[in-house]
Amino acid sequence: QVQLVESGGGLVQAGGSLRLSCATSRSTLQLDNIEWYCQAPGQDKEFVARIYNSGRTNYGDSAKGRFTISRDNAKNTVYLQMNNLKPEDTAVYFCYVLTQEGLGYWGQGTQVSVSS
Repeated sequence: QVQLVESGGGLVQAGGSLRLSCATSRSTLQLDNIEWYCQAPGQDKEFVARIYNSGRTNYGDSAKGRFTISRDNAKNTVYLQMNNLKPEDTAVYFCYVLTQEGLGYWGQGTQVSVSS
């Protein structure tokens, strides 16, 4: 089993920045993918960003050009740097990992609120 702890959410004005963290109980080098999703009230989870074990990254359309996913293997932590935040970015942000055994785990989420 892999435990995930997200942090870094909060309230910010439009145009501001936040950096989310996802600390994992397993070495990030032993995980295939680490991903971020967001979920606004009444909506399904939406893909935000992914970093593969190789370091390659993918982004959802709303994140491209504004968000950056990165990984610190020494700290077993993945980050999501979010710049130029918009009110429509308001959501709970979840970390998700896929292990090399093919198992997936979710974190508890961290709230991001962007005021206009």
